[in-house]
Amino acid sequence: MAACATAAFPAAAASWPERPLKIIVPYPPGGITDIVGRSIAERLSETLRQPVVVDNRAGAGGTIGASEAARATADGYTLFIGTSATNGTNPSTFKELRYKPDTDFAPVALLATAPLMIIVNPSVPAKTLPELVKYVKANPGKVNYASTGNGGSVHLTTELFALQTGTSLTHVVYKGSAPALNDLMGGHVQLMFDNVPSAAPLAAAGKVRALAVTSTKRTALAPDVPTVAETAVPNFESLSWIALYAPAGTPPAIVKQLNDAVNAGLKNAKLLTTFEKAGLDPVGGTPDSLARYQAAEIAKWADVVKTIKYVPE
Repeated sequence: MAACATAAFPAAAASWPERPLKIIVPYPPGGITDIVGRSIAERLSETLRQPVVVDNRAGAGGTIGASEAARATADGYTLFIGTSATNGTNPSTFKELRYKPDTDFAPVALLATAPLMIIVNPSVPAKTLPELVKYVKANPGKVNYASTGNGGSVHLTTELFALQTGTSLTHVVYKGSAPALNDLMGGHVQLMFDNVPSAAPLAAAGKVRALAVTSTKRTALAPDVPTVAETAVPNFESLSWIALYAPAGTPPAIVKQLNDAVNAGLKNAKLLTTFEKAGLDPVGGTPDSLARYQAAEIAKWADVVKTIKYVPE
């Protein structure tokens, strides 16, 4: 029977897809992850010649959508948009996770990455990142930083920065980026790591001061802003990332077909324009390269969580 089942895979892959596909996005419509999901769905639909619909399954830090995708039939008709949270930090920051990123999904391709921007209130007497590090060291525990939630990318990235610069920062948690930015501009907190598309316009308007970005190369949205790596901490990198997955057990031939379609789609002019406006860098690559990247990210953030003694919630 096993031989018959194995023999059936190539035939199934050869005829796939015969009906519409679904991509589960584990966040609400309108956000960066949703934008990427809908952009890649459009490209896949063109290449595969089948409708590709986006199904937003938001909630619980992306774990609701991830859990549903992990339980889906592994036939190539249900896909999943995973992120640096769902498939990177969540294994360390959630007390109980109903899915396992390393075994419940078949990696397809890394779609995009995006840095954060380090911004400060203009009253902070630091015009460069080295000056900020010096200022924080001279005022241990007196510099507050905003985050959009315990265990989130902003929280962990700021703590990674503090660890690697030997500084001490006080964490203030907000329910979202908007109230955090309002308090940063008002001087109630002094520092924040924020998404580039929302931070760069505020810096350009003089409402905050931009000191660095967390990628290893500068961002096109703010080319004059240096990286952390070139100014303060060599090799420092912290990226939000978005990738495409299928449920574990999806036939390799289908995964290969999806990967080919994704890599072709990431060269599309319309998609590239959308990504650029959102501060995203297209990536692509092989399923194996995504698997290695995910494993490195899980290990990296697990080490940070352990070092700062963060208690999973």
